[in-house]
Amino acid sequence: MATITLKGTEFSTNGELPAVGTQAPDFKLTNAELGDKTLADFKGKKKLLNIVPSLDTDVCATSTRKFNEAANDYANAVFLVVSADLPFAQARFCKDESISNVITLSEMRDRNFAKSYGVLIQDGPLAGITARAIVVLDENNAVIYNQLVSEVTDEPDYDKALAALSS
Repeated sequence: MATITLKGTEFSTNGELPAVGTQAPDFKLTNAELGDKTLADFKGKKKLLNIVPSLDTDVCATSTRKFNEAANDYANAVFLVVSADLPFAQARFCKDESISNVITLSEMRDRNFAKSYGVLIQDGPLAGITARAIVVLDENNAVIYNQLVSEVTDEPDYDKALAALSS
């Protein structure tokens, strides 16, 4: 269990992020076309998982925009934005913001992602959705970088996450 804060008030997650050097847990998430996606769908590519509470918040929207822009420089990587938002809301956000280089994935059908990645918020007003985190995987789904953002209203460390993709 990890501790995060929301404007200084402490809350708990259900566990810890997958450790660097370990294999990432598989997942089944829903894309904008209502299809199921797993790690196998991105085989052979590095993966940056931008895990956010909701695209309807400023910080989540900002991180998605920044990674969308950065994705142009990483031909052998996919940028996945994972949230509890419905695929319809994710698609609307991407259309409104001209976001086309990231893949949005929803926990709509399966909440196991948040549990297996240790980011499920357990208490407080955000209980039931994900904490803000970054997990970077190599081509074989080994974790090469992770960051649980300790304050939900803070942005992740973009430079470190993108550096991990370049290694």
